[in-house]
Amino acid sequence: MTSHDALHSAGFTVAEGATEPALVRLKVTLAYDGSEFSGWARQPGLATVQGRVEDGLELLIRRPVRITVAGRTDAGVHARGQVIHFDLTSAEFEGLSRGRDLPPAQALTRRLRGVLARHGQAILIRSAEVADPGFDARFSALARRYSYRIADGTEQWDPLTRGLTLWHPEKLDVAAMNEATALVLGRHDFLSFCKPRAGATTIRTLESWGFERAGDGIITVRLEADAFCHNMVRALIGASLKVGSGAQDPAWLRQRLVAQVRDSHTVLAPPHPLVLEDVLYPEAAELARRAEQTRARRSPGDTQPL
Repeated sequence: MTSHDALHSAGFTVAEGATEPALVRLKVTLAYDGSEFSGWARQPGLATVQGRVEDGLELLIRRPVRITVAGRTDAGVHARGQVIHFDLTSAEFEGLSRGRDLPPAQALTRRLRGVLARHGQAILIRSAEVADPGFDARFSALARRYSYRIADGTEQWDPLTRGLTLWHPEKLDVAAMNEATALVLGRHDFLSFCKPRAGATTIRTLESWGFERAGDGIITVRLEADAFCHNMVRALIGASLKVGSGAQDPAWLRQRLVAQVRDSHTVLAPPHPLVLEDVLYPEAAELARRAEQTRARRSPGDTQPL
């Protein structure tokens, strides 16, 4: 994208032949409690994380600022390490310091935190920095990591952590669930576990997925993939709970993957225990190449046998 195109996408009007202001790309890491939001993406009349952050930036920059996110989260899903990027002109970036002896990126962190705090403490800006050349929050990412907490059996239920933990009424077989997850690792078409979006592929690479019971008895689920399509994490966990409860055997998860069909067996686990923990990126020299490769791989015609 040229700087002329980027300015137009950010809401600027640039006359043909005019000198274009230099753009500065900012990489921002944030965390949020998703329980009070209708998901990440801006929606008219609803509170969303994107809407809240973009409104805060508009208040600071005095114009609409469009942000790009590493991965959208569903309603009720949380994040500890979400990543976004957006572009400012050099003048806008330098103006964030307001003449004080404070680096602009640090000033952005402080000021945006303050603006968002007016709506409570549901969103926290962890850091802001000038992005390396070629950085794209979405397409440069190598992987996303999620976690999910489960308290199985009423003796594990704790009202103080119910907002971040699934209360499952039965004891779950962790070994059986891990046996099942091992059968679906790798690069596949996860249509059976995704809500397809028009023009988008459901092919993903599931790098790791496992269940671990801690000393306090709570089960923590950890998943990592190059990306997750809509509802994919919740559908995978929902299916694995059927295995853990004994309703299905471990091979059933693989059978669902191969069937490539969404039906009454597709059940979404509740969103409130799900947390986007981290987004992984390559070294600076590989950011642009990674973004180009990811865009090419996400084409609908990209298939691979199961």
